[in-house]
Amino acid sequence: MKARRKASKPWGGRFAQATNPLVESYTASIQFDRRLYRYDIQGSVVHARMLAKCGLLAKAEADKIATGLHEIVGEIERGEFRFDPSSEDIHMAIEGRLIEKVGEAGAKLHTGRSRNDQVVLDLRLYLREEIGLVRRLVAGLQRALIGQAESHLDLIMPGYTHLQRAQPVLLAHHLMAYVEMLERDRARLTDALVRVDVMPLGSGALSGVGLPIDRRFVARALQFRSLSANSLDAVSDRDFVIESLAAFALLMAHLSRLAEEIVLWASSEFGFIELPDAFATGSSMMPQKKNPDVAELTRAKTGRVFGALVALLTAVKGLPLSYNRDLQEDKEPLFDSVETVKAALSAMAPLVGGLAFHRDRMRKAAQDGFLNATDMADYLVLKGVPFRQAHEIVGRVVRRCVSKRCRIEELSLKELQTRFSGLFDQDVFAYIAVDACVDRRRATGGTARATVKRAIGAAKTRLRSG
Repeated sequence: MKARRKASKPWGGRFAQATNPLVESYTASIQFDRRLYRYDIQGSVVHARMLAKCGLLAKAEADKIATGLHEIVGEIERGEFRFDPSSEDIHMAIEGRLIEKVGEAGAKLHTGRSRNDQVVLDLRLYLREEIGLVRRLVAGLQRALIGQAESHLDLIMPGYTHLQRAQPVLLAHHLMAYVEMLERDRARLTDALVRVDVMPLGSGALSGVGLPIDRRFVARALQFRSLSANSLDAVSDRDFVIESLAAFALLMAHLSRLAEEIVLWASSEFGFIELPDAFATGSSMMPQKKNPDVAELTRAKTGRVFGALVALLTAVKGLPLSYNRDLQEDKEPLFDSVETVKAALSAMAPLVGGLAFHRDRMRKAAQDGFLNATDMADYLVLKGVPFRQAHEIVGRVVRRCVSKRCRIEELSLKELQTRFSGLFDQDVFAYIAVDACVDRRRATGGTARATVKRAIGAAKTRLRSG
């Protein structure tokens, strides 16, 4: 490709002096918004066809523009396109190269369009595609969790509150809690798409376009659900970016919670899991180490996405209508968040799928720590004891076990009857067995095996339906 001359400014007619290079460097966005090139060209091709349809451009000129733009895609993807910082942004860089390639027809492409509505169009096209990719990656992590849940329907572990052992639950039930969190994330992303999927082109710089254009033609060609209703709002609206960032932030919060549990469970103190070798790292000094770096980095990268949300909220909070250059600061936080979320999901799904669970260690943890105490209180409730009294009785039982360093089920029936309540009978031991404690919780949302199996089936059905 021939060397290109330095780009002239699209607004240069108003100014007697050239832009200071410091200003060019400070205000340029081409170093990061170049990733929008496909969307910019996609929108420009449709815009040219619309201009031809409306008689604002000859069909031959529109065809020439489309051919030139498709050639520019090839130049960019082959690494032949030179991104000149003096072009300011990807829109001007592409337009400048188009004019070089096709001449006067290229100079007509910007008819009925401003960079203000053009950049919003590109951003909406980009985000629409990326949200779809993120939703598919979320579904991939859900499938990994469901796969582990199905494979371990008989594995009992402690459930926790305050990071203290509380009641026995199925590992499958615990994993399915994250499936539910992620399902809400998918729903939020789907809902955010409604606000993303709005066609802004035709809003001009701020007040609309005075030429006879056809916005609906562009919306149909680009498969947008609706048209923006107010031109002032359309060019200055970044709510759709903020809403997407909020959905990404909450998604990362859920990934961070899952990552924290993986870190804890992989520790010697818990010893519940073995990390897959391919998704762990070692120490340069200590040969025995196997570190959960993927989970730890996911936990830390969450802060980047939180920060992006706060950064953009801060950027827009005091902006008057309509467009202000502050809005250029929307892209870097968004691009970084999208890449961070996709990378985290891509790494966490195979990590989760490769976890090996130490069944005996987990079951023993569920049997220690008096996790069946609530069930013993329920046993007395079924005998007619008010729950508060039953709670107090079992609290004394636990205190006795602590002093004897034994489990509740290791106390004799005689001691239970003489020291605590004559309502205890031989069947209490079967009632407070760990498997019975789990399988008794059959109400919807509970940890009983049958209930969890139904929850897994429902989750798989949702995933199949998209």
